Amino acid sequence: MGAGNWRLDWPVSAGTRVASAQLKTVPEDFRVGEVLEEFSAQVSLFESANVAGEGEHLCLHLEKTGDNTEFVAGELANIASCRSFDVGFCGLKDRHAITRQWFSLYRPGMMDDDKALIAEISSHWPVTSACRSVRKLRRGDHQGNHFTITLRQVSAERDVVERALERLKSQGAPNYFGPQRFGFSGANLDRAVHIDPTALNRRSGKGKRSGRGRGWNKSGGGRDDRKNVLYFSAARSWLFNEVLASRVADGSWQAPLPGEPTETASGPLWGDGGTSADGEAGQRERHIVAQAPELESLFATTRMKPERRPLMAMPEGLVWSWLDDDSLELDFFLVPGQYATTVLGDIFELEDLSLSHHKKQHD
Repeated sequence: MGAGNWRLDWPVSAGTRVASAQLKTVPEDFRVGEVLEEFSAQVSLFESANVAGEGEHLCLHLEKTGDNTEFVAGELANIASCRSFDVGFCGLKDRHAITRQWFSLYRPGMMDDDKALIAEISSHWPVTSACRSVRKLRRGDHQGNHFTITLRQVSAERDVVERALERLKSQGAPNYFGPQRFGFSGANLDRAVHIDPTALNRRSGKGKRSGRGRGWNKSGGGRDDRKNVLYFSAARSWLFNEVLASRVADGSWQAPLPGEPTETASGPLWGDGGTSADGEAGQRERHIVAQAPELESLFATTRMKPERRPLMAMPEGLVWSWLDDDSLELDFFLVPGQYATTVLGDIFELEDLSLSHHKKQHD
């Protein structure tokens, strides 16, 4: 492996995909709405003098098109004159899409200024609702995401596509990490091979570690530190995909193997000590990871706790309709950590037109 030779397309559940299709022809073809039930009972459209709720954090539900989540978070910090760390969000959303998601801004004692700040932010992105909260939003706080996606130039007959969709609705899809995580031709994996794993254990200048007690620094470092974490995460994700690919190939991806520490089928997010599975599952996972020693070695000195990730992604409430002979609209919900393009990629060979649009803008 290495130097652009990484596998980046893994087996699909039925052996082959049934059709090709175009994705993200325009942003309106990919709509994402974040579901955060915590605020459903107290959101305000701020027609009154005060924003609903109490707490030090102002939470805003924004609609954005053409901006990624981290860019919006940085701009919100600038507009609100706060630190970037004081802006919270639940997950990263697509740039080339119409997305609605929540952001929190740490603004203690400034409730009287909420309406003025919301008005200023609204000049950049529509603010659809707002409330106050006692805590900052963090990754994974939401219940999931609701998707409405239009695929165009679908190449197969309707009955073939609909049979595949019925199968997807009943059995789900392999829960792979998407290829974008690994960089162009696996460049992030090439870089992971060359990072110093001990750098991920170093303390920040204030003598504190972050990463929720997992022993490695996810914030507080410089650009190089953040890049190292990105490459490390890519390595961990690729090893998971390799284990899942093996389970898909032999049809064992939908039920747990002996030795798995979870009640449903899961795979390893590799860490110090490798995997938390034992028995048949643990032996199999260690054998597969050992075939990529340059990535496995990253975890020998990195204090990262082994974790588990479900092998199956299930699109809840999946429905679909044909807009014309070759355009298909799909509507479904996914919990955090599951990706719409991965789920649809189990059926369709997807051509992401946003990538070609992005390339043209930079040529």
